[in-house]
Amino acid sequence: MLRVMAPAPRRGYNPLLDMQRAQADLNRMFGTMRFIPSPEFPLLNLWTSPDGAVVSAEVPGVNPEDLDVTIRRDTVILRGNRPAEPMDDSATILRQERNTGSFARNIVLPFRVDADKASAKFEGGVVTLTLPRPEADKPHRISVARA
Repeated sequence: MLRVMAPAPRRGYNPLLDMQRAQADLNRMFGTMRFIPSPEFPLLNLWTSPDGAVVSAEVPGVNPEDLDVTIRRDTVILRGNRPAEPMDDSATILRQERNTGSFARNIVLPFRVDADKASAKFEGGVVTLTLPRPEADKPHRISVARA
């Protein structure tokens, strides 16, 4: 007796699978190169307290003399220039992930900064900005009296 088997059900079209295959093909074609935008430079951390703020920014390869910090009300601007590494004219760049050239980061704080009391120090490729809050802008606690 001859038995006829029903064909296996067809799978539906999966655009995600096609995109994954295309991404794998591009990765093979371009090696491990990724097309992800680089984060802003310099990378920084920001802490605030009732007394002010501290900004710590990584600026490797930048001389402290090439940094410029400007404070205006509640905004701090950190500018500088990271020079390109010298290389032979016959050299071919195979990968360049570290940005060079001019940079600027605007940091907006939730309060004004007392620019006259602000300070900056540079150590080990990290610049640390201490940004005090004006006395008049600091939160003040008041007591509630019984009526």
